[in-house]
Amino acid sequence: MKIIRSQAFQADRAWGAMDIAKMNGITTRLHWTDQPYKWHINDGEEVFVVLDGQVEMHYREHGAEQSVMLNVGDIFYASVGTEHVAHPIGEARVLVIETEGSV
Repeated sequence: MKIIRSQAFQADRAWGAMDIAKMNGITTRLHWTDQPYKWHINDGEEVFVVLDGQVEMHYREHGAEQSVMLNVGDIFYASVGTEHVAHPIGEARVLVIETEGSV
């Protein structure tokens, strides 16, 4: 059993993470960041949940770049092949569920 106070979590670098669970090849990780990530495509599906702060998620759909502002409680689902990059507005904490070893 584990209790995690997500708003108290802070990593020593942008996108630093705390592993929460690994189940059947799927990882659940809590990330802290104050910097954008990089454009990437995951090896599988990804669920991205904003727990604290705001994140502007940029993604490409049919070759065109789009973006959406994600607030606390918002969820971004990246299907297989979705190219995306997260840009936090200040500090943000996010829960990421994805295939173990994914980018």
